[in-house]
Parts: sequence; structure tokens; C-alpha cells
Amino acid sequence: PPPPVAMSLNRLKETLLPCSSSSAQSQSQPRSPSPPRPPRRPPKTSLSQQLLRLEASYSLPAPPPSPPKPLSQKTAEDAAEQPTSSSEEDVAPRPRRRPAPPPAASFEPRGPYEPLVLSPLGEHPIVQVPPSINCRLLAHQRDGVRFLYNLYRNNHGGVLGDDMGLGKTIQTIAFLSSVIGKDNNQGEKSTDKGKKSSPVLILCPTSVIRNWENEFSEWANFSVAVYHGPNRDLVLEKIEGQGLEVLITSFDTFRTRDKVLCDISWELVVVDEAHRLKNEKSKLYTACLGITTQKRFCLTGTIMQNKIMELFNVFDWVVPGCLGDREHFREYYDEPLKHGQRLSAPERFVQVADKRKKHLVSVLKKFLLRRTKEETIGHLMLGKEDNIVFCRMSDVQKRVYRRMLQQPDIQILVNKDLPCSCGSPLTQVECCKKIEPRGIIWSYLHRENLDGCPLCPFCLVLPCLVKLQQVIFYSCNTFDSFNFEVLVT
Repeated sequence: PPPPVAMSLNRLKETLLPCSSSSAQSQSQPRSPSPPRPPRRPPKTSLSQQLLRLEASYSLPAPPPSPPKPLSQKTAEDAAEQPTSSSEEDVAPRPRRRPAPPPAASFEPRGPYEPLVLSPLGEHPIVQVPPSINCRLLAHQRDGVRFLYNLYRNNHGGVLGDDMGLGKTIQTIAFLSSVIGKDNNQGEKSTDKGKKSSPVLILCPTSVIRNWENEFSEWANFSVAVYHGPNRDLVLEKIEGQGLEVLITSFDTFRTRDKVLCDISWELVVVDEAHRLKNEKSKLYTACLGITTQKRFCLTGTIMQNKIMELFNVFDWVVPGCLGDREHFREYYDEPLKHGQRLSAPERFVQVADKRKKHLVSVLKKFLLRRTKEETIGHLMLGKEDNIVFCRMSDVQKRVYRRMLQQPDIQILVNKDLPCSCGSPLTQVECCKKIEPRGIIWSYLHRENLDGCPLCPFCLVLPCLVKLQQVIFYSCNTFDSFNFEVLVT
């Protein structure tokens, strides 16, 4: 059989053949029927499935060929008696051997089964991530856990601004396991702590509350409660009895019950989707200001959406005063960056804006960690595969499409560069064919102004293309085809 590479090239050539070649091939000599090919599976895009495919591809290299054994006298005589043929057609083609893939050691989805020590050398008690969690972390996730703990150790907060899909939730849970004291392999709370730590508050959208709860139960044995719904007051009794480690609540619940929750002494606060704090005038931002702890952490992949002042609002809540007061930030960063980004900005403004931007980045690096997929797990991701399938229009679609092309609205666009029929040397679009009152689309667009608009006739381009696209993408079955033919005829 032909090698897989040749089969794929032949399949590609057959796909790209024009429609006329199909009729020519039918008149030529018929070919032998080829065996049916299995249907092509769509590409898998989830990270877990891609990791499994990569692990399967990293097989061990083929062993080196063993040296040929010397033939005995009897074997040599038997081989000499057998007929040999020098014809190349009788010799079966040998399948090509693929080059050996790289060794599996270059790809390591899991780490060693050992704790991740976060506290400095010689400091007691030792703060560490348990081995049961550390062995499941990637390299960039361990760096994120170290970043969060260093801020926590210095009584500061910070922002974890990784791209979506890099595991901000997992990094936070691993960080909390070290803070709460999940020191042993089972992820249970250590008993050598001198005092009981306060609970941790997690604020997140309502849609991801269950996801946080499931992740906590999967990664370690946390005592987690959800403060949401009609039975939320029962959770407060558990907090007062010091039997709770993590409390999860939504933004809406915290906004309405902020006085009750702000009276509790929290060890630290984690805000998921922290770009919700971009508006300093919102009730949520005002309620979050009532949290007494200074250990505030934010998780977001879009730290700034529209304005630079949104950046100030988030960081001023996380680390109060790290960027100065509001007026200082507006005068020193906001205004120079706005003036320097204009197209007509003088060179002096551009230079000042560049200096202020570099200074702002250097300040934010102390409290912000942001990584992208390309610089972290890009080597683990498979490229996107686009499958283009050409489909012919049905007979009804062809008839409707041709009728649409004959409409006055489309004809005025098709013939816009032809000489005008009035004898003028100008083209039709420059002379007499700027408006088309007979067209259905034109009449609908200019129903309030029959004299047309300054863009005529080019205002018809997008509406006409949309109508033609609707004809092409129309999926017609038997019943629809009957109704369609009635409309056409």
C-alpha cells in the first residue's frame, strides 16, 4: 500500500481539483475502486486531551537493528535452491520508517512527589505546599504560588493576571494550602501550628461558585462553605465556632450583606474576576473597601479594559497607596499617557508618555504577575487545524442566486465602472447611476430620504452581500425547497 504521506497528498489534490476536472475524469478510463477511507476525526482542543495525545506520541525510539547472523551451510543451500527474481515489480515495497520521536524526558506534565517549600531557609515553622498538590502543578504554576506567598509574607496583596486557562484557581488553592497548613500528604491540616488561623474569604461571580467548591474538594481536604442562597445564615455559626477554613460567596451576596461579612476577621481575601472592581463608584467597590485585612489578592485575565484609571482602582484596593492618591495618578500617569497616544501628538509628549509608562510598569511588577499561554504552555498546545469543505449550492439556491444578481440594487454596483448611457465620459456611478429607486433594498434603506444619501450607491454593498450570503447558507430540505420554488416562480 502507498505510504500515508502519498495518500494524504493524493487526497489533497482530489479536493483541490476544479469542478470541470470531475467531468473529464468521468469520460476517461475508469479506475479501480479504492477502499473506503475512515471518517476524519475533528481536532481535539481541550488541554487534557492534548496532553494525552502528546504523551502517546512520545514513545520509546526503535531499538538498533541487530547484526545479521551467519548462515549455516544447510540454510545457504536452501536459499540457493529457491528461485530469485531481479524484477522490481515482484519485490514488495518496504514501508518507510518514521524518524524516532524525541525522548519522553523532554515533556514532563507532572512534578516530583515532594513538598514545595515556600518559607526562607532556616525560618520556622516551615511553610510548604503538600506533595499531593505540588506533584500536579506545572512550572509556571509553582512560580505563581511563590509570588503569592512572598506578598502574603510581607503583609501585602497582589494581582495574578495570567491568561485564561493557565490555572489561576489551582495556583490560589495551592497557595492557600500552604497558608492554612495543609502540610502532610493527605492534604489535612497540620497540628503543629501554634494558633488557629482566621478563615479565607473568596469573592467570585455566581456562575463559578460551584467550580471553586469542586476544585477545593478535588485538590485537598479543605473545610469549605458557600455563603449564598436562603440557608446562608447557618454558615455564620460555623465561622463563629472556628470550624471553617474557606468561605465562598458571590459579588451580589457580598454587596447586600457586606456589614455582616466585614465584621469577621479574615486571614486574606481573594477576588476572582477582579476587573469588576474597575469602577470606584459601584456598590461592590464601596463594600470591598470595608474589608479590614491588608492581604487582598485579585485574579483576572483582563486587568484593564478601557481606561488607565481602572488600573488604579484595582491596585488601590489591593495595595492601598502603592500608586499614590487618585489626583497624583491622574496627573502623573493618566494625562501624559493619553496625550502621548494621540496620532497628532508632538515628539515631546511621546517621549514623556514612554517614560511614564516604563515607570508605571516597574511599579506594578512588584504586585502583578502576568503570563501568557505562548510563554508558558505554548509548547504543549497543538496548533489549530482548519478543515475547509466546499459545498455546492442546490438547484433552488442557484436559481435564487441568479435572480438576486439581476436585481437593480446589485446591478448598479456591478456596472458602476461602465461608461454612462447618457453619452458622458464619466462612469455610471459618477454620473446618472447614483441612486436606484426601483431597487427593493435601496427603497427600504432610503424610505425617509428618497433623494438618497451621500454614500449612494456604495451604501448598498453590505446589505446586498448579506442577502447573497443568506441565499448561500440557506439549508433547504424538501418542504423548504417546494416553498422556495413557489416564491421564485
